[in-house]
Amino acid sequence: MKRNVLATSTLLAALLLVATACGSTADNNGSNNSGNQAAEAENAASGSAGGEKITLKMMHLWPDGSNSAQNKMVKEIIQEYEDANPNVTIATEVLENEQYKSKLKVLSASNALPDVGFTWAAGFMDPYVNGNMFAPMDDLLQGDLKDKFVAGTTEAYAFGGKTYALPVELNIVPVYYNKDIFAKYNLTPPQTLDDLKNIVKTLNDNKVTPITLGGKDGWPASFWYMYLAERLGGKDMLDKAVAGKDFSDPALLEAAKQAQELVKMNAFVKGANGLSNDEAKALFMNEQAAMFAMGTWEVPNYTTAADVPQAFKDKIGYFKFPTVAGGQGSVDDWVGGPGVGLFVSQNSKHVEEAKKFVSFFVQKWGEHSVTDAGVIPATKVDTSTLKLPAMFTDLLNELNKANKVTLYLDTQMKPGASSTHINMVQALFGSAVTPEEFIKKQDEALKADK
Repeated sequence: MKRNVLATSTLLAALLLVATACGSTADNNGSNNSGNQAAEAENAASGSAGGEKITLKMMHLWPDGSNSAQNKMVKEIIQEYEDANPNVTIATEVLENEQYKSKLKVLSASNALPDVGFTWAAGFMDPYVNGNMFAPMDDLLQGDLKDKFVAGTTEAYAFGGKTYALPVELNIVPVYYNKDIFAKYNLTPPQTLDDLKNIVKTLNDNKVTPITLGGKDGWPASFWYMYLAERLGGKDMLDKAVAGKDFSDPALLEAAKQAQELVKMNAFVKGANGLSNDEAKALFMNEQAAMFAMGTWEVPNYTTAADVPQAFKDKIGYFKFPTVAGGQGSVDDWVGGPGVGLFVSQNSKHVEEAKKFVSFFVQKWGEHSVTDAGVIPATKVDTSTLKLPAMFTDLLNELNKANKVTLYLDTQMKPGASSTHINMVQALFGSAVTPEEFIKKQDEALKADK
């Protein structure tokens, strides 16, 4: 089955559409569109009121505490749906990111996926789609959700002309930093990699952990590698490497060398490869590290999350990954892409009811995510009349200026190559392999085409 990877130009157009809305003037039909959207969501929900008793099982990956804004929003959407459909109960199971991925694999092996769950795009979905485990969603895209999504956001979930999941978020990866820590040591956000290395040295000299990193999970370290590779080799190099199954570009090797140089400088928290992303994040939230590179799904913790003290939120800023001397990349090239998307299990006993819930969920998420959680949704939202946190507005403006958004390597690659990438990037940041060995193993995995 042919896999459709999200085209960069299409994704960029999607991001531009969301960002431009932030600064545009509300059109005359804005309120009517909002009303129509709410009415359609209500219609999608009302079809099952008073019918047979149904329980839909749902799995998601936003535990309360680590992702409290998203967790609260999921609970509220479920409550709205259950109120409108008293015969339907949504039974949820919530797991953190890596536990979620592991359980999804276990459940799929026994054809026991939940009725509704979340998946990542592109290569991650290959085995589920090829195994006929996800129900096609095209009927929703041609029905209740027609023209609701920002253009370009659903393509990464399409295989062989059919769409098997629907995205709820768009994300990019800034480097968040603690402004108070920077000010204490007279530091400013880095413009170049050399600037970053000087910041690392200053912080280490003052016994402050420069960067927190959850290397145990692999993908957070991949962000750092990807940015180094892009800044060295240019905005299209990584996409070409994956599509061409060729990881031999000299810039890819140099990026691996630069990553290990940062490791040797003690840029990252001690024992990073033993920390999960949630553990690494806790260090930043507790002001025990100065920097944290992570997706914009973290923005609620720095803007809208009610359980995070405002005093802490005021201390957090972000910067774009710096350039590398002699490199071809730009600070306006980002790592990112569509976030997780909702799937419906093909083996669900209640496929149609599950699809109705997905339709309702997607629309409600789009309505509430910007104002209630500070999350960039995959559906169209007119933000021109909304009062948004400064960081959220600034990041939308960054998207407006973006040259390119490169989809995460572990998502782009097929499962075998993706697994190799995660293992090898862990080994690279743990100094367990040389840069040359890292490149050789990744190249072999891509060429194996698994």
